[in-house]
Amino acid sequence: MGPVSGLVVYIVLWWLTLFAVLPWGIHREAAPEEGHDSGAPVNPQLTPKFAVTTVISAVLWVGVYVLITSGLIDMREL
Repeated sequence: MGPVSGLVVYIVLWWLTLFAVLPWGIHREAAPEEGHDSGAPVNPQLTPKFAVTTVISAVLWVGVYVLITSGLIDMREL
């Protein structure tokens, strides 16, 4: 796997992981004010979620890298 394809795989994994992590710990406002969305979170805590997403994506990327470089998955044959 070259550096560009490795970066692309990491970015795709990061975005997929972010969408899985975003709903963690979401609490809605009990009585939203007029004009506010009833589904909007009170405190989305995006910074910790970005950090968790980065760590999980890095672990997944290492797994994909090992699978591809070990020869278990040959991308040229697919």
